[in-house]
Amino acid sequence: MNQLELKTPNPQQNWALFLDIDGTLIDIAARPDAVIVPKTLARILAVAGQWLGSALAIVSGRTLAIIDEMMAPLVLSCAGEHGAVIRLPDGTIWRAGAEYAVPDAWKARLQAVAKDWNGVIVEIKPYSVSIHFRQAPARGGDVRVLVEDVVTANTRDFEVLAAHMAFEIRHRALNKAAAVHELMKHTPFRERIPVFVGDDVTDEDGFRAAQEMGGLALRVADSFGGRPSNVHRWLESFRSSNTG
Repeated sequence: MNQLELKTPNPQQNWALFLDIDGTLIDIAARPDAVIVPKTLARILAVAGQWLGSALAIVSGRTLAIIDEMMAPLVLSCAGEHGAVIRLPDGTIWRAGAEYAVPDAWKARLQAVAKDWNGVIVEIKPYSVSIHFRQAPARGGDVRVLVEDVVTANTRDFEVLAAHMAFEIRHRALNKAAAVHELMKHTPFRERIPVFVGDDVTDEDGFRAAQEMGGLALRVADSFGGRPSNVHRWLESFRSSNTG
């Protein structure tokens, strides 16, 4: 399936481009630490970013350290853990306060229960926590009940998000919409048209933010046939696209 058949929009040099990682730039793996980052990805992003005047950012649920490891040798503007940690274009790193982190007691409970569930993985991050059951699909219902029960202790501030064969607990104020709005305040993103590319529920906030500012929401399933490889081909077309 070529890009014309996928009906993806022609790239414009006045865009501010925001990209998710898992399911968008790389294929999802059985474990979060088992993903394969294509060797060509850094080059593709570097060329597209240069064409956009550096108005390209990663917005992911991954931690900043993992994002940098995956994107190396690139050091991009980015938002990690849904905006809990943001690297601004000038290199300044902003971090949310400790009160925005999932309580340690919750993380400990999740680990204590899930340790007896073969194939279920608890991914602890500084601000959030994800529980993956891709290797134990029959445990999906158990995982949902567990995370929802944990969050009942404070549903005002925290929420459960469903992802690809996983559930994530995060603070309600830390979302990809807030990350996009923050990055759009800064040069070179400011006064451009935001375009958010993502693939799952955790990206809906980013889609909403882009659209609220007159931009585009591009879902991988709809615009790229559900394939990160098609996202790569689209990004490679930036260097040869004409402005319109």
